[in-house]
Amino acid sequence: MRVILFRHGPAGSADGSRWPDDSARPLTARGAARTQEAARGLARIESGITRIVTSPLVRADQTARLLQDALRDSIPLDTFDALAPGGSYRRIIQHLADLPSADVVVLVGHEPSLGKLAGVLLFGAPASLPIKKAGACAVQFSGAPNAGEGRLRWFLPPKVLRRMGRRKVTA
Repeated sequence: MRVILFRHGPAGSADGSRWPDDSARPLTARGAARTQEAARGLARIESGITRIVTSPLVRADQTARLLQDALRDSIPLDTFDALAPGGSYRRIIQHLADLPSADVVVLVGHEPSLGKLAGVLLFGAPASLPIKKAGACAVQFSGAPNAGEGRLRWFLPPKVLRRMGRRKVTA
């Protein structure tokens, strides 16, 4: 299984008067455009994505849908509450273990939880690998995912993903 951790794109600043419930805070217009480019870049480098699993927060859901559009396939998109900030790494790993081991799964979430999840997958402990907004990393497992058994395939900042998303495809 390959697990891709994709952080949500740039969202508006936390503002209790505009979004009393921070989970409703959306991507900004510029953030959506930048995330769309990053999603296209991710779609170019990762063929075979079979599933997208997202945090229930609006900005993560919007990011997941931009990726789904960039993939141009009917990739299933699931919402999983453990991907919300402060969610359980154990529940996420169990959820992944319940999926077919040949899957390529994108998890869309938030910092610092997503970076700590990367640490759990790679090192068996929540050592943080901070992922920038609309940045991503891929962790490869030889079978079902287990804490500390992943191998880092790549770790890309959003600038590189956006550049790849803007690049013209040559035939």
